[in-house]
Amino acid sequence: MSYRCDACGNKTRFDIFETKRIRAFHHYSLGGELEVEEEEVLDSSIEKVVCRWCGSSDSIRPQEQSDSASESADSG
Repeated sequence: MSYRCDACGNKTRFDIFETKRIRAFHHYSLGGELEVEEEEVLDSSIEKVVCRWCGSSDSIRPQEQSDSASESADSG
């Protein structure tokens, strides 16, 4: 999933506010260093997307990857 800001045209810089519930396998070495070996997202919800260029959150539109790929093909 990608985003586009209709207010300023930004397609590359966004702050994503997301809540996730995950199951993770934590493996600690004998020295106490953590390595997360497996992580499964059980639930995820995006609460807000804010444009880094203009600060808008009302003008953000989600785009499917195929939309941005076809725009690139059209412009080249």
